Amino acid sequence: MLPLAERMRPKTLDEYIGQKHLVGEGAILRQMIESGNIASFILWGPPGVGKTTLARIIAHQLQRPFYTLSAVTSGVKDVRDVIDKAKHTAALNSGLFAPADGRSPILFIDEIHRFSKSQQDSLLGAVEEGTITLVGATTENPSFEVITPLLSRCQVYVLKSLAKEDLLELLNRVLTKDEYIRSLGLQVQDTDALLRYSGGDARKLLNIIELVANSGVKEITNETITKQLQQNPVAYDKDGEMHYDIISAFIKSIRGSDPQAAIYWLARMIEGGEDPKFIARRLVISASEDIGLANPNALLLANACFEAVNKIGWPEGRIPLAETTIYLATCKKDNSAYLAIDEALAKVRETGNLPVPLHLRNAPTSLMKDLGYHDGYKYPHDFPGHWVEQQYLPDELKSTVFWRKDS
Repeated sequence: MLPLAERMRPKTLDEYIGQKHLVGEGAILRQMIESGNIASFILWGPPGVGKTTLARIIAHQLQRPFYTLSAVTSGVKDVRDVIDKAKHTAALNSGLFAPADGRSPILFIDEIHRFSKSQQDSLLGAVEEGTITLVGATTENPSFEVITPLLSRCQVYVLKSLAKEDLLELLNRVLTKDEYIRSLGLQVQDTDALLRYSGGDARKLLNIIELVANSGVKEITNETITKQLQQNPVAYDKDGEMHYDIISAFIKSIRGSDPQAAIYWLARMIEGGEDPKFIARRLVISASEDIGLANPNALLLANACFEAVNKIGWPEGRIPLAETTIYLATCKKDNSAYLAIDEALAKVRETGNLPVPLHLRNAPTSLMKDLGYHDGYKYPHDFPGHWVEQQYLPDELKSTVFWRKDS
């Protein structure tokens, strides 16, 4: 019998749970699918939120040839073999469609962030020519893990952890639709523990239900869920809830200036087999967000740590990670730059494209000069202290304060 997660995998968009911002009525992906014309894209989100399922639904609904590769087990040769098959398929169907019309075969690459640069390079020509429509799935930020030329040829869509309502809908579907679970007469009394341990991950929810059902338990309660998970710790991998909980505790310990806790959570991640680049990236973010202008050297050290970890790997990489962790935890903290940019972004979204004041504009042509471009600009270096009072913000925002020194 297939695992519960596979038995419950939806076949259509109407069966798909969650991600309404992408596949709900009028949402961008639904519109593309319904039009029958999709471009290459990358799905970025945590485990168990429907990335692979969505790719399969798209291929099925559009009746396209569908090829799949796992970045863990595939090499450049595998990529080229699939591209050759796609070209052959397109040639056979040339009477029905041509690759350039957006109906090319779909190549789904799971964990695309694990592809090397050369593997990603091997995709570029086929994606650009329309030989394949690439759908990638990743749990890591594509900005860091996908090469720029490939990223520029793909849209990135962010999938969110499933909300409580989504998980409850999935639970109800299992209890009412799956024949095996129905035959067991499984009853649900409490859902708090089930939802907490699922952590927004549909696959994890289904695995927990299957684990409980196969143990002979007839009722899902907070007690039975907790007991089963304590007895079966191997049922949950480091890529799920614990992954996100521990990195959260790690960053919050640094932010709270507690080096003892920070180094402990670092050790937990190292011992659990966490990707060192993942940890190093979070240190770079923390240096900018939490230490910021209180100590700009923090960002320099965090960047140096990222480079060092990339160069030396494990086990020596633990040393610069520990050094940077302790340094950041013991630094003075200042999040004023973080607050300032978020406030400025909110104002931009609110006010739109306000015009640049005329005196701040360049005037490379006589017409621009006649229109008043650059007129009245004061060159600060011509004044004592290299400063002169002058308006730099648009008129509508001239008194707005974004950055506050004592934030």
